[in-house]
Amino acid sequence: MRTRTLIKVATASIQKNRMRAALTMLGIIIGVAAVIVMVAVGYGARTRIREQINNLGTNMIVITPGASTQGGVSQGAQAFPNLSLKDVDKIRNESQYVSAISPVIVSRTAVIGPAGNWRTTINGVDTDYQIIRDWQPSSGDFFSADDVRSTRKVAVLGNTVAQNLFPGQDPVGTDIQIRNAVYRVVGVLSVKGQNASGNDSDDVVLIPYTTASTALSGRSFIPQILASTSNSQDIAPAEDEITSILREAHKTDGTNDDFTVKNQNDLAQTAASSTNVMTMLLAAIASISLLVGGIGIMNIMLVSVTERTREIGIRMAIGARGSDVLTQFLVESVVMGILGGIAGLALGVISAKLVGHFTGWETTISPVIMAVAVAFSGAVGIFFGYYPARKAAALNPIQALRYE
Repeated sequence: MRTRTLIKVATASIQKNRMRAALTMLGIIIGVAAVIVMVAVGYGARTRIREQINNLGTNMIVITPGASTQGGVSQGAQAFPNLSLKDVDKIRNESQYVSAISPVIVSRTAVIGPAGNWRTTINGVDTDYQIIRDWQPSSGDFFSADDVRSTRKVAVLGNTVAQNLFPGQDPVGTDIQIRNAVYRVVGVLSVKGQNASGNDSDDVVLIPYTTASTALSGRSFIPQILASTSNSQDIAPAEDEITSILREAHKTDGTNDDFTVKNQNDLAQTAASSTNVMTMLLAAIASISLLVGGIGIMNIMLVSVTERTREIGIRMAIGARGSDVLTQFLVESVVMGILGGIAGLALGVISAKLVGHFTGWETTISPVIMAVAVAFSGAVGIFFGYYPARKAAALNPIQALRYE
């Protein structure tokens, strides 16, 4: 029999028992829909994490102090105060791959403005910080290299700080108070939103690191150094180069480095790996419904073989071969699987959109996953439909004709 004829006969057989066929396909429909929704949520989470990590900066490399040990007990990462401005200068002068570098001196304190006070993070940075983070002002400008050299009390506000201290107005050119000193606001940063850890990136005030070192921290060491390369291909060699420079400066041999060098790609890979594991777990759980749906198809096809035993005998009596009967029943189970897959796909897409709308989660539906889901539904039809089809093909024509 031709393929078109087989499909036509299979469809006609399914239409004779529409309710039974619909109930048979229900497991496939629910399974495919569940897989689509779970994978869409997982892909959406991965895309969102990638966007948040890319929002951290351009080709960014993070250098932090290493772990220290006291009395045989590890004090944890970043516990050893061993990074200094000399390290920053050495990397800047000797590195061939680093295009921008900035120390980051962190302090948390209250900032006073016309509308009251706001407790926020104060970051003392260099002018390269703007390049590394790819963070442009929405109003005003970033402070200059001359401001850094002169230890001027100037500040660039994050959007959250600006909205709380200067609601409804542009703060550029006005003054704020940080501890006992007055700072002139020279710019307001554009909105960055939440970072990968869920913190508000806009809740920050940037000042020259020279000013932060003398007026806020009072410490000679630097808790963090940020660097970046001109392109992503230079990140790996830049990391190796920075590591070699700091080992030379700190006189370590690589077995006990007192610093850590990481890039945002490491963070992205870790986050993506965790998200992929969760997505696969959810998809595996949802796939159980496909297994249940496949068993339903097998049961109904076995019932169909029993009900149509006499029809099978007549077909064989007029010349149909066992392979023709097997193919006919196999096509019926595949058609039910694919129809259930298509219906489940439509339900899954709609459900994913609704989940994204009501929860605010980002959902991404991959065309590849959609195609795989439908193809897998057809494969389920083949796998679970083969035994009933084989049973039908093995019937004895004479006994089948006598069957009541």
